[in-house]
Amino acid sequence: MKKPTILFDLDGTLIDSTQSILDGFKFAFLENNIKYPCDEFVKNLIGYPLEIMFKNLGVKADQIDELVKSYKKRYRTTYLEKTTLLPEAEKSILMAYEFADIGVVTTKTSKYSRVLLENLGIAYYFKVIIGRDDVVNPKPDAEPILKALKNMQKDRLQAYMIGDTKLDALAALSAKIQPICVTCGYGKKEDLLKHTNQVFDKTIDAVQFIKKELN
Repeated sequence: MKKPTILFDLDGTLIDSTQSILDGFKFAFLENNIKYPCDEFVKNLIGYPLEIMFKNLGVKADQIDELVKSYKKRYRTTYLEKTTLLPEAEKSILMAYEFADIGVVTTKTSKYSRVLLENLGIAYYFKVIIGRDDVVNPKPDAEPILKALKNMQKDRLQAYMIGDTKLDALAALSAKIQPICVTCGYGKKEDLLKHTNQVFDKTIDAVQFIKKELN
C-alpha cells in the first residue's frame, strides 16, 4: 500500500528564522543607503520570494537585485546560528515520517535549506527539498508542489501541504492536493480560513489530523 505524502513549508511551519531574516533585510537596506521600513512590514511578507518582498517594501525595480545580493551575503553568515526549530517541530516530523513520505517545499533556496536542515539534525527524514532555485514559478503557483511529487515519484492521491501562509494553501489548491494551515507562523487565521477549513494552532496538530483522517 502506498504511503501518503506530506509536504511541509519551512519558515513558520517547522523553523523560526525570523531574527536572521530581519537582520538580513536591515543589512540590505543599510548597505544600499535606503531607509529600512520596519520589522512588522517585513514579517508580513515572509513566505514570498525575496524579489517580491523587496518590491512590496517599496524598493525600486532597478535596485532590487542589489538588495537581494546584500541580503544573501548577510543571511549566509547568520542563518545557522539564528534559526531554531519551532516547539514540537521535530516531534511533528518524526510522527509524519512514521506513516508518510515527507518533503519540503519552500521559497528559500534548496541549497541553504538543505544545509539548515542538516544543521538542525532533521534533513534525513525528507525525501525531497524543493526551493526557490528549483522552479521558475514559486508558491502560490503549483509548480514547486508538482515538482516535489514528481521527484518523490508520488501522485496527488493522499497528498497534503502543511504551511503557515495563504501562499501554501493556494499552491496546494492549484496542485489539486489538500491544503492544511497552521497559525504558529506568519499568516493570520482569518486569512488562512479563506482558503481551507483545516487550520490548526501547531504543525503537530496538523500531522495528527492527517493521521486520524487516514485511519
